Order: sequence, then C-alpha cells, then structure tokens
Amino acid sequence: MAKEGPNWDGLLKWSLANSDGTRPARNLSEDDRKWFMEAMQSQSVDVIKRMKEITLVMQTPDHVLESQGVTPVDIEDMLDELQEHVESIDMANDLHSIGGLVPLLGYLRNSHANIRAKAAEVITTIVQNNPRSQQLVMEANGLEPLISNFTSDPDVTAQTKALGAISSLIRHNKQGISAFRLANCYAALRDALSSDNLRFQRKALNLIHYLLQEDNSDYNVVSELGFPRIMMHLSSSEDVEVREAALRVLLELAREKTDGNSGILGDDEKLKQLLEERIRGINLMSAEDLAAAQEERLLVDSLWNSCYKEPSSLRENGLLVLPGEDEPPPDVASKHFEPPLRAWAANPASETKSKTEKKEAPLLLGLGPPPVPADIQDSTSAGDAGEPTDPLR
Repeated sequence: MAKEGPNWDGLLKWSLANSDGTRPARNLSEDDRKWFMEAMQSQSVDVIKRMKEITLVMQTPDHVLESQGVTPVDIEDMLDELQEHVESIDMANDLHSIGGLVPLLGYLRNSHANIRAKAAEVITTIVQNNPRSQQLVMEANGLEPLISNFTSDPDVTAQTKALGAISSLIRHNKQGISAFRLANCYAALRDALSSDNLRFQRKALNLIHYLLQEDNSDYNVVSELGFPRIMMHLSSSEDVEVREAALRVLLELAREKTDGNSGILGDDEKLKQLLEERIRGINLMSAEDLAAAQEERLLVDSLWNSCYKEPSSLRENGLLVLPGEDEPPPDVASKHFEPPLRAWAANPASETKSKTEKKEAPLLLGLGPPPVPADIQDSTSAGDAGEPTDPLR
C-alpha cells in the first residue's frame, strides 16, 4: 500500500512565483484559483473516510486480501496509520461507530505475531485515558483476547504489547480490574517477572504497583503467590528501571500494617540483608552514578525507615540528598514573565519617592521682563525710605 505524499514542491514554487514581493499582489484568475483549491483538497485527508477504508480492509478475510496482493507488512503499515488517527479521543471513540473496533480486536488472533502486537498497540492508544473507549472495548469482549495473548502468546513482543494494552484498559476501570482478577492474571504477572525480557518485566512491575495502590485487598494475594521474595530478587537487578520498580512494590507492601503486626514483609532478615547490600552499592557509586540513582536512594531509605522505624545510613553519610538536589529550581518566571502589577508591588517606594520629591522651579528662557523707565525707578527708590510714591499723582 504505497502512500503518495503531497506535492509540496510544486505548491511552494507556485506560491513563490505569485508572491515574491517584487511586484504588487494580483487577483487570481479563475483557472489559478481552481487549480490551487484542487491541489490543496487533493492533499487534505478526510480522517473518517480514511478510517472507513481501513475498516473495510480489516473486515476483509485474509485469503481475499492475499489474493489481491496485500501482505502482512501492508497490514502493519495500515495499522500504523490507524494508530495515528485514533490518537484523537474523538476519532478513537468514532472507530466503534463506523464498525472498526470489532475487526481490530479480531487482529489480536491473527496468525502473524507482528500484526497481533501492532493491534494491541493500537488498542492501547484507543483506551488510554479514555473511559468511553475503555467501556466500548469491554463491551466488545476485548479484554479476553488481550489476556490470552498476555498469558500464552509464543511471541514475547506480542505478549508485552498485550500487557501494555491491558494496563491501559483497566486503569481507573473497576470493571476491568475485577475481570483481570477473576481471570487469575496475578499468576500470569508472576510468570512475567521471571521473563528474560526486561521490557516485559517492567510493564508487569508497574501494573502490580498500580493494582496494589488501587486496592489493598490484593496484598494477601500477592503474598500468597510469593511476590515479596520475587521483588527482593529483582531489587538486585542490573537494570535500574527494574530495580526501582521492584523497590516501589516492596515499599508498598511494607506500608501495609494490620492489627499491630509487622506487615506482609515482616522482620525478614533477607530483606535487611538486601537493603544493606544496596546501601553498600550506593556508597561505592561515582558522583555521576549517584546523581542518576536519586530515586533508588530515596526508595531504599524509605523502605528501611518503613521496616525498621529509623533512617538508613544513607542519610547519615550525606548520600540521601546530594548537594543541590534540595535547592528550588531557578526562578525564571519572575524575571521574564513578571506582571507590571507584581513589579510595582515589589518596589513601590521608588515610585512614591518620585511623586513626593519637591519639584524645582523651571528655568525660564526668553527675553525677560520689559525694562523699567528711569523716572519710575527713581520714584521707587525714594519710596523705599518712606511712603510709596504714586508717579501719576
């Protein structure tokens, strides 16, 4: 399915030729106007129309598409285009109304792993932060094939994409979370944590952390399935994102205290050894590595404090908060975007002073007053000694 891009070069040359600034603007002829409008309309995309065309392809049986020369790579390209269109929430919700959601879910069962993975990725885009589309996918029974791919797809990329779609589908979706629990997906999450694929591990850890925050009734489930021990193991992973995600889950478990007991993690000696090992590792880090491990340092200290009711040695050694990390960000807004009123309020004295200062008498320039006649001057001088003399009297 080759895509023909806009002929921007031709339009640019035409525009430059008709508005080069060296001559006054002229009215377009009817032929020029018609040509320009047709050129622009031919390059504009009617998204709904294009989504209907893609829906028609998705509804067509595979053997018919193959007979017409459509390859799996063409289908992947088509799904890439569909994903761009449904990034708009309105378009995502419209996909169901034009009949495209159900065949898209059907691609989750396609025989080609790349198509299954790409379909899950499009579904992730559709349902992400979109309660309406979440509801539509649930009503279309879209969670079932996603769980099937997550738990048993032979291709780890398809598994990972399915897990990503599940995470977006059940987030802030009580119906989805309940269905996820009923499908015994916690056991599948435990299996995902033992995968060699780091991306798969990270997605599983992030979903576990979200579920524990969402409902503390899951604490007992994860405890019975042995999650705490798995998290302790993953907290020593060489991958920093896996390590931090595992520490976040451990911290969430450590905060669960009931009836005065010490919580799900208890007073586990292995956990203490793990934290001491992580603290030693942090102490040996270079300055650059320490800066990159800011979140890990905070997690280790919080976990130690939660379990043993005291700060870790990281705080005592000055490694919990490095110099400069606790400083507020530079105040650029007040310098570049300070409103006039705020500027006046910050320094009103200068303006008040300028208003209260005594104004000096203006320096008058000109010919000056007319000269006084000599006889008047003599009379005025004589009058200075006694009564004033009226020269007209």
